[in-house]
Amino acid sequence: MIRSATVNDIPEIRTMIRELAAYERAVEQARATEEQLREALFGAHPAAFALVAEDDETGEAAGYALWFPRFSTWTGTRGMHLEDLYVRPGARGGGHGRALLASLAALCRRHGYDRFEWWVLDWNEPAIGFYKSLGAELLDEWKVCRLSGGPLEELAAQAPASDV
Repeated sequence: MIRSATVNDIPEIRTMIRELAAYERAVEQARATEEQLREALFGAHPAAFALVAEDDETGEAAGYALWFPRFSTWTGTRGMHLEDLYVRPGARGGGHGRALLASLAALCRRHGYDRFEWWVLDWNEPAIGFYKSLGAELLDEWKVCRLSGGPLEELAAQAPASDV
């Protein structure tokens, strides 16, 4: 069963975020609090949206997907960015990941989104193989750029006076 997340799912989503971060060898970077997630997903101006995969037999959360809209200047249309896709180890192979992705693809079509994009770590061969089996194109020529911490602060300090 795939369903939209509710505010009652926040503690379980946070737990799964930390499980995903541990799998990706970066648990210390998963600092989001339940309060931050509640505001991001269910506040007055949601920053993101989430789906939950439930085990059909137990009703327990088997995984989740967290996404947000994006915009392409090239196509002039919105798209979807999948921030997290996670299926708990004991539930893998049960179709939950495919069901989450299919549900997101259906949301893309329903909203008229032309693109559905996400990142995958280059060492995560099981995920890469799974995504390729769905027909996903891996864009090797694009590199993710990130500013955070000190470098972000330093660049921000160089901003000219403006009304933004």
